[in-house]
Amino acid sequence: MTILAGQNLNFNNFMDRVDIKIGFTCNNLCDFCVQGDKRHKLPDKSLAMIKEALDEAKAQQIKGVVFTGGEPTIHPHILEAVAYAKQLGFEIIQLQSNGRMFSYYDFCVKLINAGANEFSPALHAATPALHDELTKSPGAWEQVVQGIKNLRQLNQYILTNTVINALNYKELPALAELFVKLDVNQFQFAYVHIIGSAWKNKDWLIPRKSEVMPFVKKGLDIGIANGKRVMTEAIPYCLMAGYESYIAENNIPKTKVVAESVLEDYDYYRKNEGKVKRAECQTCFYNNVCEGPWKEYPQIYGWEEFQPVKK
Repeated sequence: MTILAGQNLNFNNFMDRVDIKIGFTCNNLCDFCVQGDKRHKLPDKSLAMIKEALDEAKAQQIKGVVFTGGEPTIHPHILEAVAYAKQLGFEIIQLQSNGRMFSYYDFCVKLINAGANEFSPALHAATPALHDELTKSPGAWEQVVQGIKNLRQLNQYILTNTVINALNYKELPALAELFVKLDVNQFQFAYVHIIGSAWKNKDWLIPRKSEVMPFVKKGLDIGIANGKRVMTEAIPYCLMAGYESYIAENNIPKTKVVAESVLEDYDYYRKNEGKVKRAECQTCFYNNVCEGPWKEYPQIYGWEEFQPVKK
């Protein structure tokens, strides 16, 4: 089969997408996993269920799909799901993955030929030991790095995600250097969402945002200087002085989420239920665009770090 060249497509070019969590089975056991123990409670979606979700999204004129989980690449019908999304005419077909299966070059080729055109592997440390510790998967770092190399060789659009936590935040600049070396198109530093396994491990996993910011900004600087698209997620504007244009929430498209239930508008949920602001935020210059931190964060550390910006 012919390998399709990457077209440098990106979800930020489109207004909407559907996030289909095709199953919570995973070959990692990350300390910060937002899905917690769902892998033990909920079955993976059947191919028929995935196709139904795609049909409904297409009927709603949604243009992009991202397959997530759990780990979508180990779903037994992932190739058929991707091919069906292509058949329906979705313009962007992304795989949000822990990246390990991308280490198999032939599997990458099969995904691309089926229709996948955007790949989002996760790498959480600049060193194998720490990434493997965080994911509880010996050898995972080597697999993810090899996977990124395979996708680059296949000329695919690669956007990585890194979950910021207490063990890895000092490595963010070194990780940014690695992303530049691997020539990814985009990388994102996402502050840990304190639910699922992250909530269970909150006593040692959750750093103060003010402590991580020098390392976040240095990592962003490295990407910016090398012409990479860089983003942060779940870091409010008051901590991002000088880097406001790199806040991912400004670029996240309207998203429908199909998981154990259907959430028609994740944007509304994120702003009105997932995140929180205090009364003082109303006096901030960025109040109309800032979403505040995930609501669990001030339950742990309070509000002292977040001060309204005056212009």
